[in-house]
Amino acid sequence: MSTFEECFPSSEKRVTAIDFQDTVLEVPYRRINLTDGTHFDLYDTTGPQGFDPRSGIPRPRATWISKREARGDENFSQMHYARRGLITEEMAFVAEREGRSVEFVRDEVAAGRAVIPANRRHLELEPVIIGRNFRTKINANIGNSATHSSISEEVEKLQWSIMWGADTVMDLSTGHNIHETREWIMRNSPVPIGTVPLYQALEKVGGNPADLNLDAYIETLIEQAEQGVDYFTIHAGVRMQYIPLTVDRITGIVSRGGAIMAAWCLAHHKENFLYTGFERICEVMKKYDVTFSLGDGLRPGCLADANDEAQFGELRTLGELTQVAWKHDVQVMIEGPGHVSMDMIRENMDMELKECFEAPFYTLGPLVTDIAPGYDHITSGIGAAQIGWYGTAMLCYVTPKEHLGLPNRDDVKQGVITYMIAAHAADIAKGVPGARDRDDALSKARFEFRWEDQFNLSVDPVTAKSYHDETLPSENAKTAHFCSMCGPKFCSMRITDDVRKAMKEKSVEFTAHGGEVYGDKVEV
Repeated sequence: MSTFEECFPSSEKRVTAIDFQDTVLEVPYRRINLTDGTHFDLYDTTGPQGFDPRSGIPRPRATWISKREARGDENFSQMHYARRGLITEEMAFVAEREGRSVEFVRDEVAAGRAVIPANRRHLELEPVIIGRNFRTKINANIGNSATHSSISEEVEKLQWSIMWGADTVMDLSTGHNIHETREWIMRNSPVPIGTVPLYQALEKVGGNPADLNLDAYIETLIEQAEQGVDYFTIHAGVRMQYIPLTVDRITGIVSRGGAIMAAWCLAHHKENFLYTGFERICEVMKKYDVTFSLGDGLRPGCLADANDEAQFGELRTLGELTQVAWKHDVQVMIEGPGHVSMDMIRENMDMELKECFEAPFYTLGPLVTDIAPGYDHITSGIGAAQIGWYGTAMLCYVTPKEHLGLPNRDDVKQGVITYMIAAHAADIAKGVPGARDRDDALSKARFEFRWEDQFNLSVDPVTAKSYHDETLPSENAKTAHFCSMCGPKFCSMRITDDVRKAMKEKSVEFTAHGGEVYGDKVEV
């Protein structure tokens, strides 16, 4: 796998040291050194470099957590502390990353409009805040299946995801060695890790949904929480009354977790045990500070099924469960679709804010057309940019392999970069402070023909440079005032620069000679 230095030439990893009470917090960022002697600093997700995966990465939160344990805290939730007016190390850390005040961060978490997924057992974590009043975040899914992938491959996918900008990663492993795979991922992850505990619970009962029960599920939650998982997708909104509403859909229930819970409900003719046992689940969540990611088990799997009563009925239930979780001071995100045409996306955002009391929305795309297998990172990136502009707090990536197979490392990179672009475009449209600064820096470099700076300010410097060098590979071309698209005679930016220089010369001449520059005076 390529190193940080190979992926980002002219960049260096740096930290800002923050004095917080009796602790120094080291907040990472990436500095791009430019050829004009200036630099540009970026939010950095890449994490510590050069460590042996078998040993894991450093654990900066160890002292933070030990203090809370020493004083006997029972509820470790960031919401719990925020609602009591306390500012934690995690809050101070994300405030520096986001360029916001610690008080603003605390108040957003206390209100439930933002979450900081930060399991007390995930000591390697560099905290992240997810909320619509902050940078739009992106999630990458990794994980093995029964037919493919290994532990080393999944750790590499984790490292590759965060190299290109993933703010969180979900381990959706359903194959062999789920526990061991997750342990390796946790010990090497500086970003929050999410899971769908139902997958492992199903494995524990032999793979038959009818054999699932709340006790086995709680046991799985505790096992994963002990490993440090920061947020759980829990499909507690798939209620008996909504299942018949999916019968006339083209694609039925497309969520794995949703389908499993629907099968359990129908097998027992009972209400979803994740719904009826939700209070017990909250007890586990607050003990470890695991964030709920309330799953949209009835999300639409095609445009024809979007915004139907099954989807929105479940959404209303997720709002009800949000209130229950908040009663325990447990943090909550709400998962959303899916496949939704562009004209129907706004309704999803408006409904979520209304029904779920402004809890952060976390959406899979949505895909805005169903005709492009192999290109669904593009179909979903369009919807992701739109719903991000409307207020979605985190976007779950889609890779080119969506609907076709398990993504490899290159697919992961394609998905992450597509969603990084979508999230960035949304932040510009929302007016996030400083969001357009990088665009302006790159545009300035482009107009000044600073080719190396153009490459290095881009989301993928190596690819940008390779495309340029396909037709103009010489070093002289890196200072040329044209590219192969227009050539030296038709470059609009070179011509514009020439025009500006000529105008400047004429301005000097006009100042010196006035109207004489226009020719001889005419005698009347």
